[in-house]
Amino acid sequence: MSAVIKEPAPADQRTLVSLRHLNKHYGNFAAVDDISLDIQDGEFLTFLGSSGSGKSTTLSMLAGFEQPSSGEILVNGQSLVNVPPHKRDIGMVFQRYSLFPHLSVRDNIAFPLAIRKLASAEREKRVDAMLKLVQLDQFAHRRPAQLSGGQQQRVAIARALVYEPRILLMDEPLGALDKKLREDLQDELRQLHRRLGITIVYVTHDQEEAMRLSQRIAIFSHGKIVGLGSGYDLYQNPPNAFVASFLGNSNFLKLKAQSNAVATFEGKPLAIRPTANLQTEQDLLLMIRPEKALALSPAQAQLEPLPSGWNEVTATVTEMLFLGESQTCSVVTATGTAMTVKALSASGMPLQAGDAVCVRWASADACVYTQWTESDLNKAAGAH
Repeated sequence: MSAVIKEPAPADQRTLVSLRHLNKHYGNFAAVDDISLDIQDGEFLTFLGSSGSGKSTTLSMLAGFEQPSSGEILVNGQSLVNVPPHKRDIGMVFQRYSLFPHLSVRDNIAFPLAIRKLASAEREKRVDAMLKLVQLDQFAHRRPAQLSGGQQQRVAIARALVYEPRILLMDEPLGALDKKLREDLQDELRQLHRRLGITIVYVTHDQEEAMRLSQRIAIFSHGKIVGLGSGYDLYQNPPNAFVASFLGNSNFLKLKAQSNAVATFEGKPLAIRPTANLQTEQDLLLMIRPEKALALSPAQAQLEPLPSGWNEVTATVTEMLFLGESQTCSVVTATGTAMTVKALSASGMPLQAGDAVCVRWASADACVYTQWTESDLNKAAGAH
C-alpha cells in the first residue's frame, strides 16, 4: 500500500488545511504513519476506518489535543503545531455531547461566546441565529436532560458553530443514536453544510454514514491513508484490495495471468480489464461487486448467449436471501471460491440451495489487483 495517496483538488476550490508527513508515535507504535493530505476550503471530508486505524488520532492532532511526533499542520499556510486548541479557530463535536447539565440550551450555546467576552447584544444575536439554524427555538430554556439525544447533539453542533470557526471537526458524533435518528441527523448535517459552506472533517467507522455525508472520503488503515476520493470513485474503482474489501461487499477470485487482457480461473480463460506489464502465470486478484455479477440457471444460460466481453463460471447455490426489493444468491465454485451475486431465475422459478448456476459478469466491471496480501483481505473483512 502507498504511504501517501493524493487526489487533485477541484478547480473551484482552494486548499485550507495541509497535513505534511504527519506522524504520531506512542513508543514503538505508529498510530499515524507519514500522512500527507490537503483539505479543501468548504468541503465535507470524512475519515473512515476501523478502531485503531489512526483516524481519530489525526483529528485530535488537527484539533490540538494531541501533539504530532513529527510533521506539519498548516491552515492557510500557517503552522498550527504550537498553537493551543482554543486559539485554532476550530470547532469540535464529540460522540459524548459534553453539554453543561445545569445550563439551559441557550446558555450552553452561548458559552463559547461568553468565554471570548463577546458583547452581550452580539452574543444574543448569534445564539438566536444558531437556535433557528438547528431548529431548537422552542427549546431554548430547557436543560439538556429535558431533550432527546438528537436534540442534545444539535445543541452540541450549534455550540461548536456559534463562534463561526473556519473548520468544524466531528468525532463519531452520531454513534450513540439509533439508526433512524442517526439518518435524520445525517440529512440535517448535509443541509447545514450546504447552507453554511463551512469546512467539515468528520470521523466515523460506519461506511454507509461516510457515503451519505461526504464529498470525499479518506480511508485509514494502520495509521495510513490507503484510499482517497469520492464515495462513488472509491466504490466503483477501489485503488487496492483493502479498500475494495472495506468499502461495500466484494467477491474476490484468484487468477493466473496469461496476457495483459486474459487470465485463467479454475483452468478456464477469463477476459480481464487490460492491465499493463503482466507476466505469464503471475498471481492476480479479481474483484467483482455482488450487484455486477448475475446467477442464471443452466437452462436460461442456454437461451441467453454470453455477450461479448463477459465471463461465465459454473457454481452451486448454497443460499438464497430475499431482501424485499432484491434477492441475493450465495454460490460456491468448483474449487471452493465463495461468491455473492444477483439471482435471475428462469420462468419465475426461484433458485434453491444445491442448484447448479452459471455466474456471469462483464470484464469491464471487475477490478484487477497485482499486489495484495491475505492479511489485507482478512483485516478489511474483519473491520466491517
